[in-house]
Amino acid sequence: MNRAASVQNWLRHNLFPDAFSSATTLLLVAAALWWLPGLIDWMLLQAVFRADAGACHAASHAGACWGVVAEKYRIILFGRYPYEEQWRPLLATALLLLVIVASGRRRLTHRALIAAWALALPAFFILMGGGRFGLSPVGSDQWGGFPLTLLLATMGMLLAFPLAILVALGRLSRLSLLRTLCAAYVELVRGVPLISVLFLASFLFPIILPQGLSIDVLLRVQAGIVLFAAAYLSETIRGGLLAIPAGQHDAAAALGLGRWQAMRWIILPQALRAVIPSMMNSAVSVFKDTSLVTVVSLYELTGSLSLALAGDPEWRSFQLEGYLFIGLIYWIGCHSMSRFSRGLEDAGIQPAMR
Repeated sequence: MNRAASVQNWLRHNLFPDAFSSATTLLLVAAALWWLPGLIDWMLLQAVFRADAGACHAASHAGACWGVVAEKYRIILFGRYPYEEQWRPLLATALLLLVIVASGRRRLTHRALIAAWALALPAFFILMGGGRFGLSPVGSDQWGGFPLTLLLATMGMLLAFPLAILVALGRLSRLSLLRTLCAAYVELVRGVPLISVLFLASFLFPIILPQGLSIDVLLRVQAGIVLFAAAYLSETIRGGLLAIPAGQHDAAAALGLGRWQAMRWIILPQALRAVIPSMMNSAVSVFKDTSLVTVVSLYELTGSLSLALAGDPEWRSFQLEGYLFIGLIYWIGCHSMSRFSRGLEDAGIQPAMR
């Protein structure tokens, strides 16, 4: 009886609190009842799940052709990585995801977490690139799919975070030259789209390098993503710093802490905790924006789908199902980052500053 009363109370407060909300709830329920049966019929009941192009064409799009995922999933997930060596990106991705999940759940001590990252990142590059421990070398131009998406997003945020803190502090500095330089960097980067930064890093930057000097395209693109993400992230952090009451600074001074000691131990931890949702929003944007690297011939998750279907007329007409599969991966990633953010908010970040 108490359970039924609690359900009724939840419905009344969340779905039917007033006339407008009640009408909206009923309208959405009606739309779902009208739309969902057809969607379920297309996605599940009439769908073709086996890798049979003939059966998919015979269905004539009356049902989804999930067979394209069954047939092309390895190319979608791993791109042009050598087929017989694809256990390596699978293991590398699993290791990196394991460390990310451990960071979000805060199950490890600070030192153990640093050690885990210090082991996982080199292991990722060794597994992907090879050339050591008996692994055959694989050039970065053959990296692709989800491992490349995860690498670009993870390294983009890891490297952008300390740079963003420095830029945010620089914009609040008493030195006018430093403030001007930091502001110019932020406004310059925020004034152009990411795709132009990627073109600059991929095509223009090699032209201005000294003759004979070459930098890997993946490294150049990663640097562009880091600089782009840091500019946006720095403004988020600067907003958090400005939101800290002046009394916090006075209290730190009363305790005998210097300017930088107060910033490290009192001001910055509070500011970062206050802007965790906004920082995670930047992380989600970086994760999704990695799809733009396709324009510079790096085949991440979405680019790998185009690669898988481009030369195969049998499956090319079923790219919608492929994009839905990729969309599911992106949704799982974004939802996981949201849960990661909530874990950080609950645990606080002060221990990580020590």
